[in-house]
Amino acid sequence: MHQSDKDWWRNAVIYQIYPRSFLDSNKDGIGIISKIEYLKSLEVDAIWLSPIFKSPMNDMGYDVSDYFDIDPLFGNMDDFEELINICHKNGLKLIIDQVYSHTSDEHPFFKQSKKDKENDRADWYVWADPKEDGGPPNNWLSVFGGSAWEWSSKRRQYYLHNFLKSQPDLNFHNIDVQNWVLSIADFWLKKGVDGFRLDVANYYFHDPKLRDNPSRKNIKAPFANPYGMQDHKYSINQKENFSFLKKLRIVSEKYKNSILLGEIDNKDLQIKYTEGGDKLHLAYSFELLRKELSTDTIQDSIDYFYSSTKDGWPCWSFSNHDVKRHISRWSRDKSNLDDLAKISCALLLSLKGTVCIYQGEELGQTETKLEFEELTDPPGIEFWPEEAGRDGCRTPMVWNSQKLNAGFSEVKPWLPVKKEQKQKSIDLQEDKNDSVLRFYKEMIKARKEHFSRQTYDFDFIPSNDLLIFSNGSSEKIICIFNLDNETKTIEKNNYQYNSAFPSNKLSTENDYYVFQAYGFGFFNLR
Repeated sequence: MHQSDKDWWRNAVIYQIYPRSFLDSNKDGIGIISKIEYLKSLEVDAIWLSPIFKSPMNDMGYDVSDYFDIDPLFGNMDDFEELINICHKNGLKLIIDQVYSHTSDEHPFFKQSKKDKENDRADWYVWADPKEDGGPPNNWLSVFGGSAWEWSSKRRQYYLHNFLKSQPDLNFHNIDVQNWVLSIADFWLKKGVDGFRLDVANYYFHDPKLRDNPSRKNIKAPFANPYGMQDHKYSINQKENFSFLKKLRIVSEKYKNSILLGEIDNKDLQIKYTEGGDKLHLAYSFELLRKELSTDTIQDSIDYFYSSTKDGWPCWSFSNHDVKRHISRWSRDKSNLDDLAKISCALLLSLKGTVCIYQGEELGQTETKLEFEELTDPPGIEFWPEEAGRDGCRTPMVWNSQKLNAGFSEVKPWLPVKKEQKQKSIDLQEDKNDSVLRFYKEMIKARKEHFSRQTYDFDFIPSNDLLIFSNGSSEKIICIFNLDNETKTIEKNNYQYNSAFPSNKLSTENDYYVFQAYGFGFFNLR
């Protein structure tokens, strides 16, 4: 039984494109349309585009100055409409990023808002008077460093910015702001997009009393970024978020089969925001985007979600544009990177839930090591060298090892293409039977055939040494992973190897299956 098209997103494979680094097709812009055949060959269900709207690019498009038009860096509205049509003709859904918590300080509404306290947009952003000593109204911190408050000498008040000072926060307590944001969503859904990835979806509302955030418990030493020293009880994660997301869901439901995918930095809110069928369709947290690769980490994160909800739905990913690439994050040495890439692929694609693959992940791409003078990312520049920022995971896609900049661009790209990344180019992998790229394609096919039902059983099986879980409905597949460097074995009595799935470093020895480092296999019960 196949799931309805309305539920296409359940167990879907979504491919994230960072447009600035995907392909420079005209020496100043980005080309996606010309690579549709490549995306189609992966057999993913949807692509998600990071922001493509008009922006001064202080935060690479996450500072929007016009929500209703395309930035010239990426083309124009005609190009975007062509992309929608081509995606749909090729069976691909198209999801676009929406940044609602804040705008660029170059947005006309903010320029108007900061003029004075009486204009029509005066209450569209979060303004507050200084304390008696002239300081900011509370202790809230910016994710990108320093106070979350910036002084405006023109208005003689502070405004809130959870990120850069050039990214002022919208005041969602103003119903006119909410209605305007809903109109943005309606505009793009009417264009034909299939849904949104909602940037920082738990940041929309703030505490109107502007109470100080408490400190986090058991924090003994300052982080490179002190933002992590606070419990952000009042600056984000407010209960009003739920009501607004219900309104956004109503807009989404007007359009056939569209979805809301939320970025949530809290695993409990990942559950609460997707429960009940009236808020987000699905959400991802940073549980598996930052933690180590271990049996306990994987089992605890997955188990926690499904044991805490009846109908919430997760989106799992190991890499994206905000974190160090997982191959570099998890590798213990450089001797078995392809094996690590394959086991992480097999693990991700055998999980229950929707999954996201970040561009280059299917090549086994590693984090790019950059020099300080090569950085563009604001937090990377701010916290260097203790924290390198996000540029290392955002370097250009490598298409052809024989071409300038690995085929990404004929001119100097915004971030460099280094030798280590170039060695993983698509042309070196597409015809190689044991390549990481070939493995991803095979594993996506296996997932669609065996794990793409709307509902099915998913259970962890206790094991001291291996990560084992069962997955499937009419056909129950036992998935066994050795996430360590040591060789491990398991008795063959209870399991029949399923050759329909890709495997890695799995062999037999008398009455045992032998799993070498990063070895895994898929089995049927005997």
